[in-house]
Amino acid sequence: MTGPDPETANTARVYDYLLGGAHNFAADREAARRAVAATPILPVAARANRAYLGRVVTWCLQQGVRQFLDLGSGVPTVGNVHEIAHRIDPATRVAYVDVEPVAVAVADDLLRGLPTATVTRADLADPDAVLAAPGVADLLDFAQPVAVLAVAVLHFVPGDVGAVLAAYRRRLAPGSVVAISHGSDDLDDPDLAAMLRAGAESYRGSAMPVTYRSRAEIRGLLAGLDVVEPGLVDATNWPVADPSAPPSAFYALVGQVR
Repeated sequence: MTGPDPETANTARVYDYLLGGAHNFAADREAARRAVAATPILPVAARANRAYLGRVVTWCLQQGVRQFLDLGSGVPTVGNVHEIAHRIDPATRVAYVDVEPVAVAVADDLLRGLPTATVTRADLADPDAVLAAPGVADLLDFAQPVAVLAVAVLHFVPGDVGAVLAAYRRRLAPGSVVAISHGSDDLDDPDLAAMLRAGAESYRGSAMPVTYRSRAEIRGLLAGLDVVEPGLVDATNWPVADPSAPPSAFYALVGQVR
């Protein structure tokens, strides 16, 4: 794999910028400004996804899950999975995976000396490589429940993302969890849908252009799992609706392995 390309915007670093982070380049900041100009809800969506991640991690711990595989984990920022989990159980194990070298380097510094968390540089679209990586295979016991998290990342994976998720799911023991959030222009508000499509255009020059999927396609990603209530909802409304929150245009869905 090559090192970071400061001249080409990367979604992990754009997301970092939207969350107020400092691990981004001028190209990322310019891409973020273009995206926000076209889609003003993006900062709200970024924060909504981060909050959803925190709620999902807490819910998984309440179900007794003590292992997490965070795919496309991005640049570390406030509310990392291991920080949330360790407040409840410091023995919880977390394997972070991201393809972006800046994200991995920052996470590696953050996790140094912590035996219960690792970071691996790999492409989540290559499940065999991810699952065989020492930072994953040596840390997580797939004979026990594992929560696979793919939050605000799958719309950057082109092609048959269902097959990608299925490869991870085949390794999961009963009681495991798959939690996703996915951007979509399949919305009841046509103006917001048009805004999302315009925003997607702004990512076309980045390393990872956006692939929106319909509600039916997103539901299909967890077909065969026991879908956790309330099912497919805006990320702000999982697991409990928040009428005061603006829509994020990201759908959240959580499924459990029988």
